[in-house]
Amino acid sequence: MLLVAIAFCVLLVIGMPVAFAIGISGALFFIQHPELPFTIPIQRTVSQTQNFALLAIPLFILAGNLMNRAGITEKLLDLASVLTGRLKGGLAQVSVTLSALMGGVSGSAIADAAMQSRMLGGPMIERGFSRGFTAGILSFGALLTPIVPPGIGMILFGTIGNVSIGRLFAAGVIPALCLWAGLAFAVYFTAHRRGYKAERQTAPSAREVGRAFGGGFWALLFPVMLLAGLRTGLFTPSEIGAFAVVYAVVIGVVIYRRLTRSAFVDALSTAVADVGAVMLLIAFSAIFTYGIVLERVPEVISGAMLSVTDDLYGTMILMVVFLLVAGLFIDATVLIIMLTPIFVPIIRQLGGDPVHFGIVFIIAATIGNFTPPVGAAMYTVCSILKCTVEEYTRESVFLFVSVAVVTLLLVFVPAVVLFLPNMVFG
Repeated sequence: MLLVAIAFCVLLVIGMPVAFAIGISGALFFIQHPELPFTIPIQRTVSQTQNFALLAIPLFILAGNLMNRAGITEKLLDLASVLTGRLKGGLAQVSVTLSALMGGVSGSAIADAAMQSRMLGGPMIERGFSRGFTAGILSFGALLTPIVPPGIGMILFGTIGNVSIGRLFAAGVIPALCLWAGLAFAVYFTAHRRGYKAERQTAPSAREVGRAFGGGFWALLFPVMLLAGLRTGLFTPSEIGAFAVVYAVVIGVVIYRRLTRSAFVDALSTAVADVGAVMLLIAFSAIFTYGIVLERVPEVISGAMLSVTDDLYGTMILMVVFLLVAGLFIDATVLIIMLTPIFVPIIRQLGGDPVHFGIVFIIAATIGNFTPPVGAAMYTVCSILKCTVEEYTRESVFLFVSVAVVTLLLVFVPAVVLFLPNMVFG
């Protein structure tokens, strides 16, 4: 497996798309072992995509694209502005709140960061926010997106690790609020120190609040309906993905009346490209993981970690540090696919709750999207705002610290993560 790992890293460094880097390096394992039939990579690639639970991924991606075209984003922006416009930091506070509200709609941290950069980046810079801080908060705010249901990372983690997707959906809500609070405090502290003003000087009237909640009501209802459908047994995760598509179409056509024929076709086109990229990655990962299992890599890593400490929380900290380092070079989706079958058995062996670990895992893996040298969300935002990576990094240190503090809280206080799934699912 050493040659496979080296090949994977080299292919990434030279710029090959991640899916092909995984597939090609995984195929090298079979070249090293000619006694293995070379039909196995083909069989594994096809069978990996036949898991019924994975059907939820393209359905939720399509639903997210439809809801974005339905005009929900503008309604949620109005709501975020009403809720946090008077706090110090103005539009920066609005952006963090919008990320929390948009999680169930966009489902992608990179998509959320790009959308908000185009919507709020220019106005924030015009209001005196430094370019680096603007890029940093618009990037780090998108960290909330993958853990607000229905995050694609939760579906992948639950499917690969044999963990309840419904419980993962419920478990992400309170940690998302904790991350929102941590980032909001970081914005307030920075705004107070630098003199950034609030977006609005007067409290919103009851009519403004009512109008804003009315506009965002259907988007806010979406994750509630997901959890209710899963809790009552009315839907499986895949079926509720189909319901999400129907829901998005009804909201866009009947309620907001923004989902025109051209917008619908545009949403389908974007969804096809997104689904193709994700499913190709999932399919090729089967070749890579076959060698990992055959070479008993999980047992080797498990033994190495347990030789350092057999304490559950100590092991989780080691895993988080490993994910943070790996996330500097590897995309979060790849980390979830590759490391879930390795880490989850260790957590279960130590008596930990895989739902608790799953939320911490997804947060730690996603942080890599916002850090040098290959953070996709970071480069997306910096490109849109024409900000240098050096300025972005310097201005994002306090944001990273606030996220790290919240992550440590989630590691050592499992009740924060497990309260809602235990209440909803028992």
